[in-house]
Amino acid sequence: MSLLPEPAPRQPAHTRAITARGFRRDDGFFDIEAELIDTKAYDSQGERFRPAGEPVHRMQIRLTIDDALVVQAAVAAMPNTPFTECTPAADPFGALVGARIGPGWRKQVDAAMGGIRGCTHLRELLGVMATVAFQTVPGWHRHERRQRGEPAPVATEPGYQMGQCLGWDFDGPVIARIAPQFIGYRRKPKGG
Repeated sequence: MSLLPEPAPRQPAHTRAITARGFRRDDGFFDIEAELIDTKAYDSQGERFRPAGEPVHRMQIRLTIDDALVVQAAVAAMPNTPFTECTPAADPFGALVGARIGPGWRKQVDAAMGGIRGCTHLRELLGVMATVAFQTVPGWHRHERRQRGEPAPVATEPGYQMGQCLGWDFDGPVIARIAPQFIGYRRKPKGG
């Protein structure tokens, strides 16, 4: 159920569903998996006829990463694409092995599979997956420390999320409660 105001009368046209999940593997690595599915609410004719609800795009990615968010393995599958020529765009994913999710991630993705070597939708999905990796790996380690009864370490550097939104404002109440050592913190400008 939507919490948005009541819309004007309308008809459904297009749905993009993105699902992303993080997993802790038994070997100590993490898998970050994502799937993108685009469907039309009506029959469509592109290169071929597609009945309403049949995916125009269905794409999946799995990144295996370590504790430092370095990619150990990367695979993609494209079972539904608008053109048969699209499917080789999954091939360059191996070039992400060794890349680190963090500052510069998008540049690393573009270097590995930018432009006509890759797929716009898969590159977009990798941005979502980076956020899921940040939610998965540190969160899992906090969970493990709590399970062992260990106190949380006191951070000496602000987290990547700090200073990036209203909730994590360096001068706001969340920082004051959770990480008071960073009240008033100012990041150095890039390149400075």
